Amino acid sequence: MRILFWMQKHLVQSILIGMVLGFLIGVLFDDLSYLRRFVTPLSVLMVYPMMVTLNYRSLLVRGNVKLQVVTQVINFVYLPLLAVLFGVIFFRDYPAFRLGILLIALLPTSGMTVSWTVMAKGNVSEAIRMIVIGLMLAGFITPLYIGLFMDETTTIPFGNIFLQIIMIVFIPMFLGFLTQLLLKKRYGEQRFIRDIKPIFPAFSTLAVVLLITMVMSMRAQMIVANPDVLLVITLPIVLGYVVMLVSLHFLGLWLFNREDRIAMINGTMIRSLSLALAIALTVFEEGAEIALVIAIAYMVQVQLAAWYVKHSIKSFDRVESV
Repeated sequence: MRILFWMQKHLVQSILIGMVLGFLIGVLFDDLSYLRRFVTPLSVLMVYPMMVTLNYRSLLVRGNVKLQVVTQVINFVYLPLLAVLFGVIFFRDYPAFRLGILLIALLPTSGMTVSWTVMAKGNVSEAIRMIVIGLMLAGFITPLYIGLFMDETTTIPFGNIFLQIIMIVFIPMFLGFLTQLLLKKRYGEQRFIRDIKPIFPAFSTLAVVLLITMVMSMRAQMIVANPDVLLVITLPIVLGYVVMLVSLHFLGLWLFNREDRIAMINGTMIRSLSLALAIALTVFEEGAEIALVIAIAYMVQVQLAAWYVKHSIKSFDRVESV
């Protein structure tokens, strides 16, 4: 557990280690296609622990309707259109990379949204609602958007997409809900929140790192043959996240108070990259190329989210001192 908690705390370093290790494995061994059989079990291992920690009761409480509506419009209108625009500009000749950034844009928010919101002293209860509502909407909307925005050069297996979303999102969500009920009944809600709940995200982190290691191992030969591919991916990803953060910040300043603004930004800028990774690897033939985009997005997203939290805390401290 110490190793798992270290990986969770040092996510960027863990991902880098996984990418380097995967690259070395891919260079040393030629045929690693058999690794795909581990993708679905690892995907479930990655998603299920996150679902155990969700606060499902938040759906029963009437919250800030304006904040939730604006957040989901950003998640399912603004950001997908921004991803399509970036795909056309930067990845015109790379359909797999276009699909990668579209998947990132279509799968909103994750458990880290709550963590970053807590650290930045934002509206935590609304951030929790954003996670549950966003994941449910994404399960239905994602296949439709992919079919709408991807051209004929990409095969869109609609049946497989729906099936995998049921397997990777809704079944783990149902099992996570049942697990949470059983654990609370056995140990009590306070002990569950204090002692048990913090353990689950560490297993998600382990699965993420293992999947990214597999992605790099399966695509190491391509990177060796085309070393500039990482630069081709990284620059648009960094630029996309910066554009997203700046535009959302000013929109939040216009519409909401500080606490709600932080919840909105974390509920939109923090994407559910674990789900995107799972769907990419289990649904699409070019899943490893798509997953390469998502692996790089992991590092950019964590760094930018950490910077924003630090900036938010400093701004809050200045306001308090005045």
